[in-house]
Amino acid sequence: MKILVTGAHGFVGKNLCVQLNNIMTGKARNYPVTVSEVMEYDLDTEFALLEGFCKRADFVFNLAGVNRPRNVEEFMKGNFGFTSTLLDTLRKYGNTCPVMISSSTQAALDNPYGESKRAGEQLMFDYSRETGSRVLVYRFPNVFGKWCLPNYNSAVATFCYNIANDLPIQVNNPDMVMKLVYIDDVVEELIAALSGFEHYDGNLCVVPVTYTITLSGIVDLLYSFKEIPKTLGVPDLADAFTKKLYSTYLSYLPKEKFVYPVKMNIDNRGSFTELIRTVSCGQFSVNVSKPGITKGQHWHHTKNEKFVVVSGHGLIQLRKIGTDEVISFEVSGEKIEVVEMIPGYTHNIINLSETADLVTFMWCNECFDPCHPDTFFDPVK
Repeated sequence: MKILVTGAHGFVGKNLCVQLNNIMTGKARNYPVTVSEVMEYDLDTEFALLEGFCKRADFVFNLAGVNRPRNVEEFMKGNFGFTSTLLDTLRKYGNTCPVMISSSTQAALDNPYGESKRAGEQLMFDYSRETGSRVLVYRFPNVFGKWCLPNYNSAVATFCYNIANDLPIQVNNPDMVMKLVYIDDVVEELIAALSGFEHYDGNLCVVPVTYTITLSGIVDLLYSFKEIPKTLGVPDLADAFTKKLYSTYLSYLPKEKFVYPVKMNIDNRGSFTELIRTVSCGQFSVNVSKPGITKGQHWHHTKNEKFVVVSGHGLIQLRKIGTDEVISFEVSGEKIEVVEMIPGYTHNIINLSETADLVTFMWCNECFDPCHPDTFFDPVK
């Protein structure tokens, strides 16, 4: 399919075009559609190119629009006028390919922006009755995700940018309920529409995955994300909205915050460094043992760990408390495998090398609590 995307350099347009190009180049393969050309049209595109685009398009995504004009007259010019020009150009070449238009939930409101969006919608429905073309009118609620311009028309983008960059935010009505859709869900819906699998609510098309949350709820989550480099925590990724908002927040980090330090507990045996602490999924750490060093020599009642040697050559030993049998596993970064530290078994890890460090990735089913460590010294041998 040859696909025309107007407003291609905007928030939704950029995300859509990137994925369409991924499909075209074979990088994204799990779609029941073939893309042979992505024709991108935006304000900086030569207007004459629109003729050729409309002549050969097999599908049109009309994402062009105005939401922050210098005067109210530009609403109608940008949201109605361009749509009219686009449809007239398709008519000129007798091209009755499907046409999608991005409207807004504000089309139901009586303000200049809503009126212009509503007029654009009606233009599409009239065009469909006249030409028989399939038209898809989407009334998007608030869309959030990467590449959305902050301090423009998205509260989420503004909050993400300001909080990530240590700037103040202003919340006028913390109890205001927001209806949101995530950009990747929008893109998935639009690509599904290429094959005729769009979702409807009456005569309007919709993104089936939406979220409802107060402004204060969004802000609280964002500030919790900001603390992660200090707490080593992770968001509740089982909650789809939290997962998507966290990805969005990260996309606004300044480059100097792409990296952050963690505390290395260093002694003459090597080092132990916590990487991630979670409420329900335990703790992730990395352990470095110097040549010839033995670490561990303890057991736990309930705590269990998984050891994964990623570099070096070592020996892991376990012995059930109250018995003499020692179970041994020779481990190496040349063969990545997981060794379970079983509750009720004292265990150790020995660096067998005389020259190289032994590097072990460790997962524990609970975060270390100095008040209740559940760790008891007892040499394996």
